[in-house]
Amino acid sequence: MEEKKFDFNSIIGFVLIAGILTWMMYNNASQEEVDAEKAQQEQVVTDSEKATTTKTTTLSVNPQDSLALEKAKSQLGAFAYSAALPSAKDQFTTVENDVLSLKINNKGGYISEAILKKFETYDAKPLYLIKDGKNASFNINLGTTDNHVLNTKDLFFEPQVSKNGENTVLSMKLKVSANQFLEYRYELKPNDYMIDFAIRSQGLQNVINSSHPINLNWELEAIRQAKSASYENRYTEVLFEYEGGKDDYLGQREFTEDTAEDVTWVAFKQHFFTSILLTDTAFKNASFTSKNIAQAIDEDKDITTTKAFTTTIPLELTGGELNYAMDWYYGPTDYKILNSYDRNLDEVVPLGWGIFGWINRYVFIPFFAFLSGFLPYGLAIVVMTIIVRIVLSPVTYKSYVSQAKMKVLRPEINEINEKYKDNAMKKQQETMALYSKAGASPMSGCLPALMQIPVFYALFNFFPSAFQLRQKSFLWAEDLSSYDTIAELPFTIPFYGDHISLFPILASIAIFIYMTMTTGQAMQNPQPGMPNMKFMMYLSPIMMLFFFNNYASGLSLYYFISNLITIGIMLVIKYVIIDEDKIHAKIQENKKKPKKENKFQRKMKEMMEQAEAQRRANQK
Repeated sequence: MEEKKFDFNSIIGFVLIAGILTWMMYNNASQEEVDAEKAQQEQVVTDSEKATTTKTTTLSVNPQDSLALEKAKSQLGAFAYSAALPSAKDQFTTVENDVLSLKINNKGGYISEAILKKFETYDAKPLYLIKDGKNASFNINLGTTDNHVLNTKDLFFEPQVSKNGENTVLSMKLKVSANQFLEYRYELKPNDYMIDFAIRSQGLQNVINSSHPINLNWELEAIRQAKSASYENRYTEVLFEYEGGKDDYLGQREFTEDTAEDVTWVAFKQHFFTSILLTDTAFKNASFTSKNIAQAIDEDKDITTTKAFTTTIPLELTGGELNYAMDWYYGPTDYKILNSYDRNLDEVVPLGWGIFGWINRYVFIPFFAFLSGFLPYGLAIVVMTIIVRIVLSPVTYKSYVSQAKMKVLRPEINEINEKYKDNAMKKQQETMALYSKAGASPMSGCLPALMQIPVFYALFNFFPSAFQLRQKSFLWAEDLSSYDTIAELPFTIPFYGDHISLFPILASIAIFIYMTMTTGQAMQNPQPGMPNMKFMMYLSPIMMLFFFNNYASGLSLYYFISNLITIGIMLVIKYVIIDEDKIHAKIQENKKKPKKENKFQRKMKEMMEQAEAQRRANQK
């Protein structure tokens, strides 16, 4: 079986990835049910000075009503001043630029609606990251010197819109008096997804209780944006940067939590869109949670939200005041955009760890950007796949030459196996001697396979993460970032879905043909203790057919073209380039030549001879 190690290792790698997908899909199948979202899309207010008033709150009082004012003071202490201002009502201020529209509520002072203006959901609706204030919350919990514990999300801020050059500035102030306040300051730059954000206080040294913990709590439920909610959910997670540039994530488990120190950003990432809170001064520590709230996978069409995220960050006073310079990012999970900020945000894009991420960053991302600059995205995938396979063709050639040598030696190996079937040590000695004389090695077929693994895995991460493919069509696929559909099923097949995708079928057929070509010899001469290659030949295409039915069609297209080209290259090598008669003749010549042994080979030979002598002595 040695001559097939190349193919066997490749198959094992594919089976491992498929096993991971099985685990993820199983976990997604146990997700908790949530109520369907009933709120209708709201028309964004384009004039930032226009506002919509909805319900009032008991914390809003008429300053002429002395009884109500006294009640507010008993509830809010010094912050009762804010409840008596004209801004003490559910009123919204909208600020926007070319790409982003934000609606900020007076109550709580935080963003209650965030729309990405240049994108739509899979069903052509406006793309909300925050909608109607129902799926997000931003709150500071603090104590006051007059023995109150308050949440800023329940208090009313006073808005003020101004200009800073071309930038739009919105100041939201939670007031204790005319000149004493806690301020959230938002500054939008033209055509930018990054928002300058600051939290600062003025004149609150004697208002905020420094002995009471001050905690910032940020919560978000990720709104579904993609056709396949279950697929989107696999790439929806919490990521964070800590300790001066390290980054980590919570993963995909049903419920997960973590803590970190010296945190500089926190990202609530969906597949193709992300909400990120960044700080110039590292938070000393932070805790994070992520919980699946999507419905069962067989009810994919009814899912409205996927995961619920939270982060809790203790804030510190400086001279009795709060003063944090931060940023918000509400935008696409696009490597090019995130990398442009030079804040290590490219780590939000799941490109793979180590060498795999390196290959994607410095090879495949710029190369695909170049191709897609003048080719349709589907054709860019095809052309990139062709070029990658051509570049790797020398590796394929070396592997196939090694297989051809082993095939020529097979009769002699079988003869050795039969002759020394009762003496494993002698059989191994003679086999190694034959390899040495012939100038062949089973490892020469395995090493080329190892060289291809980084490329294989890098591309496995690249295509699902390529934002450019989102809502780009090719042939019958409407969206290369989601599954293609040639037929809808009236029922749901577990682990397969309620539709039939064609690209995974084509990829499965191609990999079956490829495996038939490369595993035929192994099936004819199976080695004891080795896996049944015939079983593997059928299992891998079936796994691809099932698990890639809900994957991005761009990834399935890559596998189809890649295997198709590999089949073509192998046919050319087999029938045009390689002559087995010449290989056989060369092996016979090599056998006649005296073979020099290095120290390692001599040592191994001596050890095996000693072991053989010991075995014979024991038999006597």
